[in-house]
Amino acid sequence: MKSFSTDSPAPQPNERRRTLMRLAGLGCLLAAAPLAAQGSGMSTVAGMPAAPPLALPDIDGKVVDLASLRGRLVLVNFWATWCPPCRREFPSLSRLQKLFKPGELAVLAVNVGEDAETIFSFAGASDVTILLDRDSAAMRRWPVKGLPSTFVVDKKGRLALRAVGGREFDDAAIVAQLRGLLRV
Repeated sequence: MKSFSTDSPAPQPNERRRTLMRLAGLGCLLAAAPLAAQGSGMSTVAGMPAAPPLALPDIDGKVVDLASLRGRLVLVNFWATWCPPCRREFPSLSRLQKLFKPGELAVLAVNVGEDAETIFSFAGASDVTILLDRDSAAMRRWPVKGLPSTFVVDKKGRLALRAVGGREFDDAAIVAQLRGLLRV
């Protein structure tokens, strides 16, 4: 497993480009499958390790820190506007947010590598918190396998669930999984 430290040099533009191209390729493969074919639930994360750090600016420039959300479930979705399954699943993140009380679930949509104007022209005034990972540094700290990748952080700050590929997040199976984590 690759380890990351805060004193490592910033990724070079070519490395960043290669990472985004790999994700684009995977996104294109996933785009061929309908969201329902990706599975209706999310997978359990073995061992429930601590969630990696995540502190990024939102679309208005205010920094949102995952650590400040401890005590709530947090759904962290890594996405991009150029990713077809990301675009299809994005509205379901807003619908999911509305199914829970404000203190129960926070939905963080982490956009990878795009500018605020591009994101806003796609998402507009969304009900979810959109975070900007312009240099993909946050994505590299998380176990992201492709876009979209989604993780649920439990109330204790551990990775509890994950999904790679598009989902309808307001699907009854996913809502039931999240409500089950609220009771723990």
